[in-house]
Order: sequence, then C-alpha cells, then structure tokens
Amino acid sequence: MVAFSDKQEALVNGAYEAFKANIPKYSVVFYTTILEKAPAAKNLFSFLANGVDATNPKLTGHAEKLFGLVRDSAAQLRASGGVVADAALGAVHSQKAVNDAQFVVVKEALVKTLKEAVGDKWSDELGTAVELAYDELAAAIKKAY
Repeated sequence: MVAFSDKQEALVNGAYEAFKANIPKYSVVFYTTILEKAPAAKNLFSFLANGVDATNPKLTGHAEKLFGLVRDSAAQLRASGGVVADAALGAVHSQKAVNDAQFVVVKEALVKTLKEAVGDKWSDELGTAVELAYDELAAAIKKAY
C-alpha cells in the first residue's frame, strides 16, 4: 500500500491537463527524449518507423494513452493505495520484452515532458507525485506479465 494524497493526485491531474493542452508538441518531446536516450526503442513502437511525427495519430494517441494511465494510476493510488494494470497491457510489454532499463527511460522522458508542459508550475512535490504514480504503474504492468 502506498499513501497518495488528494494533493498529489491533483498535481498529477494538473500535469496531465497541461500535456493535453498540446498533445502533438508534447508527444514529440516525449518520443524524441526516449529515442535520444535509447535509440533501439524505435523498434518497440511501430509508429516510429518513419521517425517522430507530430501528425501521426498513432504517435499522439499512444502518448495520450500512456500519460492518461499515469493520471489513472494517481487516482488508484489515492483511492486504494495500489495500482492494477490490465492483463493485456502486461501481455504487450511481456511480448515486446520490455525491461527495467526501458521503463526507466520512459519515466525520464515522461518527467521531462511534463516539466516542459507545466513550465514554472513544476515543483519537487509534483515531480515526486508523477514519479510515484509512474513507478507504481510500471510495477503493476510487470506484475501483469
């Protein structure tokens, strides 16, 4: 069980809303960061075959889904102290053999993207809330393998 406060959930929700304000722009930031840190990750995402393209609906849709899952994780943490991932989500990550280092790269890209999205509203408290929600989501996905 993880203690997650109403304020932490509100911070994560606010960051998600800032991301949603310009999904194409922030999707590019997110995937560009991933590919800078782990170029081989390009092979994990079929929609990156032609590079990072903000007009690609699969790219923006996947980013929106991931950032939404982090927001949903924050809500689950506040409500129940834990996160449960869909078995299909675990299966996809298992099939692609996503490893711990790759989860870390995604977390770093997520944090960088949200930091840019919220601008001067970024705080250590927001960063901690986002990282905790993501870490619990990642653990739940791994458990669903």
